[in-house]
Amino acid sequence: MEPSLFKYYFKASLFFLSFHLSMFAQEQKVADSLVEIYRQGNLGNIEKLELLRNLSFNEVNDLNLSLRYAEELIRLSKLENNYLYLHRGYFQKGTKLRITGDLQRSLDAFFKSEQAATKAKYIAGQGIAFSSIADVYSVMGNSKNAGEYYDKAIRLLRKTTNTIGLASALLNAGDEYLKDKKYDLALAYFEESGVLFKQADYLIGSAYNLGNIGMVYAEQGKNDLAESYITEAIKILEDLKDYYAISDYLTYMSDIYLKKNEWAIAVNYAQRSLLLAQKYGLKEQISSSNLKLSELYQNSGNASESLKYYKDHIAYRDSVTNLKSVQQMADLRTNFEVSKKQSEVDLLNQGKKNRQILATSSLISLLLVFLLALGMYRRYKFIKKTNVIIEEEKNRSDSLLLNILPVETAFELKKNGKVLAKKFESVTVLFTDFESFTHYAEKLSPEKLVEIVDYYFSKFDAIIEKYNLEKIKTVGDCYMCAGGLPFPTKDHAYRMVLAAFEMVEFVRDSKNNNPLNHTRFEIRIGINSGPVVAGVVGTKKFAYDIWGDSVNIASRMESNSESGKINISENTYELIKDAFDCDYRGEIEVKNRGMMKMYFINDSKHKMI
Repeated sequence: MEPSLFKYYFKASLFFLSFHLSMFAQEQKVADSLVEIYRQGNLGNIEKLELLRNLSFNEVNDLNLSLRYAEELIRLSKLENNYLYLHRGYFQKGTKLRITGDLQRSLDAFFKSEQAATKAKYIAGQGIAFSSIADVYSVMGNSKNAGEYYDKAIRLLRKTTNTIGLASALLNAGDEYLKDKKYDLALAYFEESGVLFKQADYLIGSAYNLGNIGMVYAEQGKNDLAESYITEAIKILEDLKDYYAISDYLTYMSDIYLKKNEWAIAVNYAQRSLLLAQKYGLKEQISSSNLKLSELYQNSGNASESLKYYKDHIAYRDSVTNLKSVQQMADLRTNFEVSKKQSEVDLLNQGKKNRQILATSSLISLLLVFLLALGMYRRYKFIKKTNVIIEEEKNRSDSLLLNILPVETAFELKKNGKVLAKKFESVTVLFTDFESFTHYAEKLSPEKLVEIVDYYFSKFDAIIEKYNLEKIKTVGDCYMCAGGLPFPTKDHAYRMVLAAFEMVEFVRDSKNNNPLNHTRFEIRIGINSGPVVAGVVGTKKFAYDIWGDSVNIASRMESNSESGKINISENTYELIKDAFDCDYRGEIEVKNRGMMKMYFINDSKHKMI
């Protein structure tokens, strides 16, 4: 095992931001001393490769210089056909790009690092590369891919003596469970990684372990324990001068004191976090620190300061991640797997061509083989170019289809050319409606009207995605979604109510905190549970929709609701009554339905079930 290779391979996780960071503990003094040796230029090939690796690793003051060392290491490794150092060069490159926020290029470098480690038959290198790939997917919010690559990393590293690498992968995998609020599993992973870090006497790993345990306790409301663990972690990291992680932990401490209503201390922690992040050019931390300060000043009633910090948060957030980069990164995984298969095919084809050349016994035969090979090459180039165009169009089509239909439904449509209607025995349907929308709409320009509707519905989309619900459609100012399909679940009503509370809270906050005096509305929400039929209608512009009496009743629940209220039917009440406090409204006359029992949910602080 090579300890220096993993000195930076740790990740501290901030739950509220789903934020994973690859950490390191370099020595700038070491880098400065190695520069003099490098400039002398009297080293052998292997010594020079090792020196470049150490230069890239230990250079912390100038990340661009560190990247140049990594690129030079990659170039020389290719010339020497040294796959071990090629793996190390790409790994250094990916780590530095990850720190600067260039996630797309970082992910590409980590994939290439794994490929080189595989060719070098270096299992530990494969493991740390897979774990770093998982880190980047986690930052992207792609929990599925992150979990898959953490599992790959852990399986490989358990076969090695690389205690620190295995502990790091376990620590980061535990972060994914923390993000999903699976606290017992998160603590179990942290416990195993903590034992391994202690066995290796690796102080920085123990620091991150303490910090992550503290974050679990904070999420469980055990603020005193959380503060104790996080404070201890920060103290260790300060001694190690690991400012990348300290900035995040300071933000988390700010959040703890905000919950304690100690505003001044909370602001102090957030400002310390921002200053550190600005000093060391940590874009992601600058963004999160500005967001925390915006929240703090908003809570204090200082709208102008809150807006200033929020604008800085948006600016840095957009500089780290944009829509195009996210899409490109999502495609990298598929491209990586395809490239590995293509390499195998290319090797087989080359072997066949070599055998043909060796079997040629005359000049005429050699010429024929050459002409045939030339024709095949041109045909190959043409097919390859055509396939690239087809694949790009296919990916664009798939992306659009998945944006319109649920994943399962989209796959069925692609496979069979049609989608069979399905009946679901228990689904929860939600309708929202804005009060006096028609009145305001008559006075607004079309552009302004669309802008306002998009403001609300974009947030609603994010909320239902958070709770794994399915958006059905919008009609005017009406928003419709459902839970329990296309995959049946038992807690669909519970998750739908949680989403409804977030919608009500967002609409209320948007109206109360409106410094620019935009047009804002009140909202009514109605919910019902029961059987529905779901399917795709149309042959040109596909639309996924649901039908049944349960849908009509949900609509009636909304029309009989009140401003800022969540009105539910008796069916939904029976499913969530043990988790929420509800007020019985009695039996109310419903159009075309007669008398129906209705309830208002008035307790947004739900019980955990």
